[in-house]
Amino acid sequence: MSLLYPSPGLATLDARARDIFRRVVETYLETGDPVGSHTLARAGLELSPASIRNTMQALTQAGLLASPHASAGRAPTHAGLRLFVDGLLEVGDIGQEERREIDARLAVLGAKGGGRNVEEALDAASSLLSGLAGGAGIVASPVREAGVRHVEFVALGGGQALAVLVADDGVVENRLMNLAPGVTPSTLQEASNFLSARLKGRPLAEARHEMKAEMEAARRDLDAAAARLVEDGLAAWSGGAGGAGHDRNLIVRGRGNLLQDARAAEDLERVRVLFDDLEQKEQLIGLLDDVGAAQGVRIYIGAETRLFSLSGSAVIAAPYMSGRQRVLGAIGVIGPARLNYARVIPLVDYTARVLGRILDGQET
Repeated sequence: MSLLYPSPGLATLDARARDIFRRVVETYLETGDPVGSHTLARAGLELSPASIRNTMQALTQAGLLASPHASAGRAPTHAGLRLFVDGLLEVGDIGQEERREIDARLAVLGAKGGGRNVEEALDAASSLLSGLAGGAGIVASPVREAGVRHVEFVALGGGQALAVLVADDGVVENRLMNLAPGVTPSTLQEASNFLSARLKGRPLAEARHEMKAEMEAARRDLDAAAARLVEDGLAAWSGGAGGAGHDRNLIVRGRGNLLQDARAAEDLERVRVLFDDLEQKEQLIGLLDDVGAAQGVRIYIGAETRLFSLSGSAVIAAPYMSGRQRVLGAIGVIGPARLNYARVIPLVDYTARVLGRILDGQET
């Protein structure tokens, strides 16, 4: 066997090495435990444990398998997982029960028609995907290109208001805001009228930057409370100041699923690092935007993305697109590298397609 080179391709593995490698990876992904030669022998592999051990040792020397603990069992390295995913993974279709659940849960949002709330749809899709696939569901909001139709501040009581923005394409975005002292119903109306007049027909991202320059003049036309409300409203829709991606929303659901897979102290440390990674909003949005550029399911394992190199996590993500095949955003699952790729890939792909139809106003 030509197994002395690091991270070989499948063409360098003979039939025995390929079969043993596939069985090790599949067993590991199913159980999460290192796989020993006796386990493979008992599973029906017609070779002696000694012969299996020799092949596993060669695969280890090639960088495809490793011994994570002092035990004799082997687990795939990240390079081994990449080789398996690219060349040996058999991905089936999504199950009928899961398909019906996704359709039913997201179709409710699609039925809202012109009043659909994009954040509600994104939140539901992320939570649903997390529950079905395990791991954490993650989704980035679309880049807003439609012009603004209407802006309104609605008092909720208790010193809070809802900032409502309706776009020309019918999408509604809501933000909960804390009101400064002195804000009256007339102040809310004044701020609503001011923003509606200046934002109407203009994409929010474009108008927001221009509005910053106009705020000094606006303070002369508005009372102090209304001017503050206008500034707070613009900040709420932009997500605050920041760099690239600061005007985009990132929704992460199901962090608790990551703790369920932690089996040892090193697993808990990995999850702790992953939790820190999940707070890096701009980097996560950048990663999901890269997914959209590829227009297909993308898989990142461990150090293939700098963001998750320390936690050794995996990301499976797919873009959600409009009916005209314009990429709106991306949705995916983040979890340990031992994710069930064969099951999660079609789940992510189907959820992304349904979400795209919902946001595009089509029937599901």
